[in-house]
Amino acid sequence: MSVHRGRCHCGRIRLVLRASIAEASECNCSICRRTAGLWHYCLPGDVVVDGVGVAYRQGDRTLDLWHCGTCGCTTHWTPVDPAYPRMGINLRIFDPAIWCDLPRRMIDGARY
Repeated sequence: MSVHRGRCHCGRIRLVLRASIAEASECNCSICRRTAGLWHYCLPGDVVVDGVGVAYRQGDRTLDLWHCGTCGCTTHWTPVDPAYPRMGINLRIFDPAIWCDLPRRMIDGARY
């Protein structure tokens, strides 16, 4: 198991991911294309979030998109339904060496 550490620009929100990363996902929905998120989807138990962010509940109101209230970096998203077994973390807050060469999966979120 790999351990990766990431943080927002100012360091007030830190994430620790305990999982291997096989691919990165890019989405063209109205929020992802504006935040330039590069997503890794994982089980909530694979991630420790340290720090308090600001949530934005968008679109179909099924997820909260988290960002730092100080520097504004988008860090992750969590489902509104606590039984949903997936969350997304923004790989761009981690060292680029972790994600720059990963295969990219394009998600057509604009059509939903």
